[in-house]
Amino acid sequence: MNDPKIIDEMLRTAKTIAVVGMSDKTWRASHNIGRYLHENGYRVLPVNPALTEVLGLKSYPDLDAAQTAARAEGSSGIDLVDVFRASEAVPPIVDDVIRLRIPYLWLQDGVVHDEAVARAQAAGVKCVQNDCIFREHAARPALHTQR
Repeated sequence: MNDPKIIDEMLRTAKTIAVVGMSDKTWRASHNIGRYLHENGYRVLPVNPALTEVLGLKSYPDLDAAQTAARAEGSSGIDLVDVFRASEAVPPIVDDVIRLRIPYLWLQDGVVHDEAVARAQAAGVKCVQNDCIFREHAARPALHTQR
């Protein structure tokens, strides 16, 4: 399922990452991984309707608002959606990813929804599920000097 070539492509080409479910709680994986991505040169857009900001970054209520903000700042928009939500929350996120034409979807450790991922892939979205973007990035030292 998780093709190492696609993981490499995602980590090398994505510039703007929406972190869905990013928390302001410092002990949460979503907080620490969002911080790690930000510190490693990615533009991180936290997506959490309960927060206004995380790590000094404006938080967006949904992917639509994050995509609008990314495009307003001159980028082509969100490149990758990194999901820290329960597996049952994935189908509507996939609907948004497809509708907003976001090329990459990453479901973190423990987040699995085969049906939704199959729908995303059928729409041309490259996907990873049940894997950690931090662990995959950290295992590729060549990426650490590129950004």
